[in-house]
Amino acid sequence: MLDDAQDIHPLFAGAPSTTEFRKLRKRIVRQTREAIDHFSMVEKTDTPPKWLVCLSGGKDSYTLLAVLHELKWRGLLPVEILACNLDQGQPGFPATVLPEFLENKGVPHRIEYQDTYSVVVDKVPQGRTYCALCSRLRRGNLYRIAREEGCSAVVLGHHRDDILETFFMNLFHGGRLATMPPKLLNEEGDLFVYRPLAFVAEADCEKFAKSMNYPIIPCDLCGSQDGLQRQQVKQILDGWEANSPGRRQVMFRALMNARPSHLLDPKLFDFEGLERGSLKVDANPEALPRLR
Repeated sequence: MLDDAQDIHPLFAGAPSTTEFRKLRKRIVRQTREAIDHFSMVEKTDTPPKWLVCLSGGKDSYTLLAVLHELKWRGLLPVEILACNLDQGQPGFPATVLPEFLENKGVPHRIEYQDTYSVVVDKVPQGRTYCALCSRLRRGNLYRIAREEGCSAVVLGHHRDDILETFFMNLFHGGRLATMPPKLLNEEGDLFVYRPLAFVAEADCEKFAKSMNYPIIPCDLCGSQDGLQRQQVKQILDGWEANSPGRRQVMFRALMNARPSHLLDPKLFDFEGLERGSLKVDANPEALPRLR
């Protein structure tokens, strides 16, 4: 079904007819559906939930928007989709690109203007990166918009490599084992945050968006800053991947195979409560740490 070039959502109009692209599209659609199912992203409600799908104009968010509409169009995603772009007032931002694109594709959308750029530039000391404050301001506005539009979830375009990089950033710089979860509840407890591209590789997003010739808009706010921690981590992962192809996927699988009894956090595992002869290890493999 997905291999029929005529049987596609309008966001796929003009898609290359090559076998390579068809395989790429099938893979991204399949992996997105698997993530949605695996992490139970679709709420069971009387009426279809409404998702605020965030569109920055980058390769990842274009891929996210296209694939979600593909799944919805095929009856595999029972949700209402509202695309949203937050124009943060960055100098030179092409404000007409996304509205025209969404109008041409017939995608329901909301364009919101909030000058967070001036706030970030004013508050962040010279030489420091903008990402943390920029992200917080953006997220706050997206939560507000989601509430105004009656959405139950804010949907972001972070992919597998974003999740891996965040894990290593926390490991190297934050002193904790944590990353971007595919599904979380905001602090207020009224909105979900979903990352349906959690299983999708960044390279696939890039190939897809370029093949579709989507009008990519770079992030000029932080993209010109050198020495970002995320860029450094990405270079490390690139090196590992070059030396051992497939390493990224192996590390990603490890994030889905955590063993609290083999780590060192007493909040996750009751080391103090362990007593000799009191547990049946065979019945509960996580009950007692064992040497390998």
